[in-house]
Amino acid sequence: MRVLVLGAGGREHALCEALTRSTSVEHVVCAPGNGGIAALVTVRPVLVTDIPAVRALVADERIDLVVVGPEAPLVAGVANALAGEVAVFGPTRQAARMESSKAFAKDVMNAAGVPSARFWSGQDPTAARASLEMFTPPYVVKADGLAAGKGVMICDERAEAERAVDACLLDRRFSDAGARIVVEEYLEGPEVSLFALCDGHAGVGFATAQDYKRALDGDQGLNTGGMGAYSPVPALGPERTSELVAMTVHPVLSELAARGTPYTGVLYAGLVLTADGPRVLEFNARFGDPETQAMLPRFNGDLGTLLHDAAAGRLAPGAYAGDWSQRACVTVVLASGGYPGAYEQAVPIQGVEAAESRTDVTVFHAGTARIGAGLVTAGGRVLAVSGLGDDHSTARATAYEAADRISFAGCHRRSDIARTPLQEVRA
Repeated sequence: MRVLVLGAGGREHALCEALTRSTSVEHVVCAPGNGGIAALVTVRPVLVTDIPAVRALVADERIDLVVVGPEAPLVAGVANALAGEVAVFGPTRQAARMESSKAFAKDVMNAAGVPSARFWSGQDPTAARASLEMFTPPYVVKADGLAAGKGVMICDERAEAERAVDACLLDRRFSDAGARIVVEEYLEGPEVSLFALCDGHAGVGFATAQDYKRALDGDQGLNTGGMGAYSPVPALGPERTSELVAMTVHPVLSELAARGTPYTGVLYAGLVLTADGPRVLEFNARFGDPETQAMLPRFNGDLGTLLHDAAAGRLAPGAYAGDWSQRACVTVVLASGGYPGAYEQAVPIQGVEAAESRTDVTVFHAGTARIGAGLVTAGGRVLAVSGLGDDHSTARATAYEAADRISFAGCHRRSDIARTPLQEVRA
């Protein structure tokens, strides 16, 4: 089949790489792609939220399957626009509200009986400030919509939480994304990522991972899009993962189907493993980044067939368990100096080929571009170096040894990715 991947980051590079390994796939196109993806598959300079341009590209390239990477085209309705024309791995605009509206997701979880944090949601500043009485510090205040990863505020004091409420509802810091907010209970415990493939009525557990959001070692510094990840999570074996899918994903799929918005694509549950048991922190409507770069190197099956089966509504639960390697993968992100704040671009990069010459290493490009024969930075997160190993310690050593071979001015990375993989969950 001929596959179109929408997106331009490390996640999309990992998807393209896995699809090129699929015997069912004869040709892969990525729009708009990046410097690394262009060396692997055909790239086309199409904006992923330009729905008419995407439809034209699908027709021009005779595409059989569209795989949507980021959330923006889903929220723009790309799956709706392509319905009936081509198989699409990704939910409709309505179902993608599981990510684009925190209040909607909370309502679905409540109706479905999915364990999550207690919450209040609304648009009135006075009521929002009063809702803080329901909670103890730290207080969590969230903009309802997509706010480029900056719409969640964790506040240690009541006065700080009230300022966060006013920043959203009165000052409109996040524009329309913050016109409604969610105030919720703070969940204490390690966070893990659970991914399930969904075909509108069934959900199949795909993989587990743990990512590292803070910019600096020891989970210090500002939040980022993710500075690294590892897969699988040792504490979540196959049986436990199946239990979590049944607890969190299946009820949501049933509730969405009952509302007339069946969910097709990947449903990504961010879980907090609290002392009282797992709780869903949030749902996302797409593969995680950089978790995908840690999961897919472990996948030995035919990704094209699997994603097409989901898009076509014919997933076979239990049929894909043997597609996974028992090996571990660790991914280390190399970021531009200053990220997640301001950073310089078009900085020359050296050493990628030397890193990839190592056995069991893949370097996924996130923010890169090619100028002539050279590779330069073109984003905050520049590269994701993934290493495989028979255990997490070996995979970690492989990833960091490869990362040591890459250099560019200002490059920074965390040194503690997968240093202590989560081994046990008591609740």
